Amino acid sequence: MKNVAKQMFSFMVAVSAAAILTSCGGSKPAAQAPAPPDEVEVVMFCNGPEYQSDATALRFSAIGTSMDQMTSKKKALTEARAGLAAQIETVVKGVIDNYVKSTEHQNREDLEKRFEGLTREVINQKLAGTRTICEKMTKTKEGTFKTYICVELGGPEILSSLNNRLSKDEMLKVDYDYEKFKKTFEDEMSKAGNN
Repeated sequence: MKNVAKQMFSFMVAVSAAAILTSCGGSKPAAQAPAPPDEVEVVMFCNGPEYQSDATALRFSAIGTSMDQMTSKKKALTEARAGLAAQIETVVKGVIDNYVKSTEHQNREDLEKRFEGLTREVINQKLAGTRTICEKMTKTKEGTFKTYICVELGGPEILSSLNNRLSKDEMLKVDYDYEKFKKTFEDEMSKAGNN
C-alpha cells in the first residue's frame, strides 16, 4: 500500500510539473490567417510607426510613380514635401492660436495676422531643409518605377527659425515671450505625434 501511495504521489508530481511547464512556456504566436485568394498583401516601404510624426520631428511619407526613374523620385519628393508643409502649417497655426489667446496684446487680430505672415515665410524657407529618412525604389512588371520616400523636419529647427524671425519683428518684439511660445510649440508638436 505504501508503494502504491508513493507511485501515486510521484505520478501527481509529474503531472503537476508538466502542467506548470506547459503553462509557463509562454504564448505561441497566433497563426496568421492567409489572405483571401483574390487579394495580395501590399508592402508599403518607408511607412509605419517609425516614420510617423512625433514630439521631436514632423514626418511625411509619399509614393511617386512614373515610366522615368527620376520623375518617379521627383513626384514622391514633391508629394512628401507638400504633406510636410501642411503638417507644419497645422502645428504652427495651433501654436499661434494658443499663444495669441494667452497674450495681453490689445489688438489680437493684428498680432495674429502678423504671426501668420511671418510663419508662412518660415515654412517656405524651412522646407528646403527637409531630410530624407527613407527612400526605396521598385520597378513594376509593367516597367514603371515606384519611389517610396519619407521626409522629416525636426521640431527644434522649426522652433529656432520661428524664434529668429519673430524676435526680429519690431511689432511683435514687445509682446513676444520666447519661453511661453516654446512651451506652446512643444505642446502642439506632442499633439502632432499623437495624431
